[in-house]
Amino acid sequence: MENRIKVLVIGALGKMGSEVVRTIARQPDMQLVGAVGRSHHGEDVGKLVLGEENGIEIDTDLERAIAQSEPDVAVDFTRPEGLFARIQTLCQAGVSPVVGTTGLSQAEISDLKDLCQRLNIGALVAPNFAIGALLMMRFAKEAARFFPAVEIIELHHPNKVDAPSGTAIKTAEMIVNTKRREDTFPSSHESVQGVRGGELGGIRIHSVRLPGLVAHQEVIFGGSGQVLTIRHDSMNRESFMPGVMLAIRKIRGIKGLVYGLEPLLEHQDTAEGI
Repeated sequence: MENRIKVLVIGALGKMGSEVVRTIARQPDMQLVGAVGRSHHGEDVGKLVLGEENGIEIDTDLERAIAQSEPDVAVDFTRPEGLFARIQTLCQAGVSPVVGTTGLSQAEISDLKDLCQRLNIGALVAPNFAIGALLMMRFAKEAARFFPAVEIIELHHPNKVDAPSGTAIKTAEMIVNTKRREDTFPSSHESVQGVRGGELGGIRIHSVRLPGLVAHQEVIFGGSGQVLTIRHDSMNRESFMPGVMLAIRKIRGIKGLVYGLEPLLEHQDTAEGI
């Protein structure tokens, strides 16, 4: 198929990266052209991930992989260390990043926005690619208009390196921008330090890390005589793939950095998106 989107996967042997590799292999409009990993240099990523060779060798050097594969889009699901520099490298090479790795500071996001505008290139940094999670955040933002109190509980697998999750932070930010500002609540005395969780903009966030979990979040609203709980559960990493594929297809038509998948969903057909 002509004009297929050429995709480079960074962290191709990780749990999320390998799922991206498998999903791209099934897309008629996409072509995996490169794979970056911390190990297995020179080995065939198809053999390692798909069970059969596809001619794409793992490279441990990002700049070399970009030069050799000439991708249109690069997907990054790795670790926060070095993320800012990786995104800079991709943008400066004319490659649109689709990033699911969290851990960027607000200052780094601001700098990347300036860089993308200057280079006239599209980039996406999203804390969550599950369509249901985006709806959970949207519904929470709406509920915040009507309830005076809210707390967030996010639950993930024990290997997640950042806490709270990027999804919890973004949810809290959305609520803070919507919530009635006149509501105030007394602080609690903690007989066990940290038992009330962390705080962002006056919203308590609790992080749970346990084996058996993948990615889960509930937003609990309290009001006079009632409680509203909005919860989303990702049971496996396949739940993120429709959002990742949507981002790969849409990002080249965007100029500048987009934070969160929501803007790409605005004109997306519902059945196709889910």
